[in-house]
Formats: sequence, structure tokens, C-alpha cells
Amino acid sequence: MNSSIANPTKNAPMTKPVKKKRRAKSLDKAKARAGWFFVAPFVLVFFLVYVPVIVDSITYSFHTIYPLSGGAGFMLDPVGWQNYNDALFVDPQFMTTLTGGIKQLILEVPAIVVFSLFMAVMLNQKMVGRTFFRAVFFIPVILSTGLIDDIDMNNTFDQYSQGGSVDAGMAGAGGDAAGGAPGGAAGGVAQSGGGSQILSAMDLQGLFSSMKVGTELVEYVVDIVNDVYNLVNRSGVQMLIFLAGLQSISPAIYESCTIDGATTWETFWKITFPMISPMILVNAIYSIIDSFTSSSNQVMSYIGNVYNSAAQGSDVLATAMYWIYFALVILIVGVVALVMSTYVFYQRRD
Repeated sequence: MNSSIANPTKNAPMTKPVKKKRRAKSLDKAKARAGWFFVAPFVLVFFLVYVPVIVDSITYSFHTIYPLSGGAGFMLDPVGWQNYNDALFVDPQFMTTLTGGIKQLILEVPAIVVFSLFMAVMLNQKMVGRTFFRAVFFIPVILSTGLIDDIDMNNTFDQYSQGGSVDAGMAGAGGDAAGGAPGGAAGGVAQSGGGSQILSAMDLQGLFSSMKVGTELVEYVVDIVNDVYNLVNRSGVQMLIFLAGLQSISPAIYESCTIDGATTWETFWKITFPMISPMILVNAIYSIIDSFTSSSNQVMSYIGNVYNSAAQGSDVLATAMYWIYFALVILIVGVVALVMSTYVFYQRRD
């Protein structure tokens, strides 16, 4: 019997083993690596500069600092949670100021988000001079930062240091024009109402008396309207984020809604609002952090005054207050992000 027939694989040609092709890099991984390349300087500086400062700050909050004689340095005396206990239960004003800051936050953040969303929707419409109006609403953001903000604050302090304010000057001028004396009719109105207030609670109570609106809502609307200058200044960044979200919505979706006979009101609540819900979450978190860390925040100002005071141990007490404040900010941001993320709609781009 032929051996080649008995063993057919003996004379079969040898084949080379097939090499597995290396999987090409996915686009997502390439983008992730590029992102890390751009944030690498910040990450490097954060771990080399900021992390040691954070560790020292936490360490100091659990100690009392005693300066050594001759300027040779200082000595740390561990006191445990004493500084935190003094901040929460001994200091009579810290908790009151902290509660007032949270209340102010609850009033301001919804107003800022709603106002910025309203202005973004208006400025997203096709109209003449749309780019100009967008720039106008963003100019206050530029003017309220940096050197211009310091100049504005110094001018305000100068007005008060001269023995009066702009409102008092307007009141006096009105009184002189009306009756030649500060007690004139126009001066009396200006002094009683105040030139800086746009609305008063009495005006809105008369307006809403037939609508059975509670006094709490009236006071909230009065505070928001009278603080409209600050509201506009702090809505510029949020407005740009909302504009970017609105422009990312495909026009074909709106065309489909128009063909189906949907009204503008229905289109906003069924299409626009869900699709910009991620931007609402981002702007809410941004507004919370911006409100908590702004220079005009009453809690930050109070802790800064405690730190700059000459009392013994005020520096470590202020450090403990800062960390309590930081923990509260993180807690509020986490709760807001957890609650709002359940209602956020993310569009799939398959």
C-alpha cells in the first residue's frame, strides 16, 4: 500500500502560521490620550504645588500654632477637633452667616439659571444684530472681573467714605429741586423709597392681591428684581453654555415638529428643554460654586475677617471654618448633581 495514501498529511505543503493583526487604536482612546496631554500641565502643577498646600492646611486645622521667639519659626500643638468645635458651637456668628449664605444661594441660583436660559433662547432666534446683543450680555462678565472689578469696588468705597451714597445724593437733589430744601416732596419720596430699589414689597402686594400670592413669593420676586444688576453680571457664562447647547440641536428636529403641527410652547418643553438638560445641570453646579466662592459672598468675607484678626489662634480657627465650608459646598454640589442627573436626557449619537 502506498505510504503517501496512508498518510496524506505527510506530503502536504507546509503553511506559515497566520499572524494576528494588531487592533487599530480606536478613536475614543486616541481622543482620551490627547485630552490627557492637554491637561497634563494642570495635573502636574496640582500635585506638585496644590496638594502639599492642601495637606498643610488640613494639618494646621487640627493644631494650634505658637510662633517661636526671634522669628525662628513656629510650633504646632495638636488639639484634635477643638478648632472645628469652636467654629460650629463657640463662635456665635459663623453658623448664622453660614445659614444666611445657604439661603442666599437657594434664592440666587434658580434665578441665574432661569434668566440665562431665557436670554439664550431669545438670542438664539434669527434677528438683526444677534451677535452684537450676545456681546452686550457678555460684557458685564468681563467688566466684573480683574482690575475693573477692583476699580469699581474702590469707587464704591470712596462714595461711602465721603459721607453718603449715590441714593442719598439723589434724594438731596430731588428735595432741593422740589421745594428748595431737603424736606421737599420729591426728596421725601426718594429718601423713603431709596434710589437703588426698583420695586418694593408694597407694589407687588398691590399687584398680586387678587391672585392670592403669598408674601414669601412676593419678597423673593422683590429681591430678585432689585438685584437684577448682579443677576445679569453673573449670567454671562451660563448664557454662552446654553447657546452652545441650543445650537447643537439639529434643525431637522424642529422641522419635524413644525410639520406635525406642534406649537412653539410644546416644542420648547418636548424638544428644547430635554435636550439642553445636561447644560442645565452644568450651569446649576457652576452657579453654586461661583456663588460660594465669589468675593462678595458673606461667608467668605466673614472667614477672611477671622483669619486677619489679631486674636490668638484665629488663623487655625479660620482654616477649620474654610474646611467646614468646603465640605458643605461639596455636599450641596453632590446632592444637586445626584438629584438633577436623574432627569437629564442624553442624546445618543450612534
